Amino acid sequence: MSEKSRPKKTKQGAVISNGMDKSVVVMVERKVRHKMYGKYIRKRVKYMAHDEANECNVGDTVLIEECRPLSKNKRWLVRTIVERAV
Repeated sequence: MSEKSRPKKTKQGAVISNGMDKSVVVMVERKVRHKMYGKYIRKRVKYMAHDEANECNVGDTVLIEECRPLSKNKRWLVRTIVERAV
């Protein structure tokens, strides 16, 4: 059986916690238009991501990519650090 592999989803967000070993919490923010009022609302979701080298610090902007389940909550992998925090 040959299954076609689809491209993996990627998201960009800010690291809000790095207190764990090889794990970070990334907050991804998106803007959604309200159906009735037309106003744009910010929706935020927190993802746990695997950071193999413990490179990420709080405030860094990172690109995360979906992967197989690594633990109970980790289903994302830190691909690159887009911007370092000051």
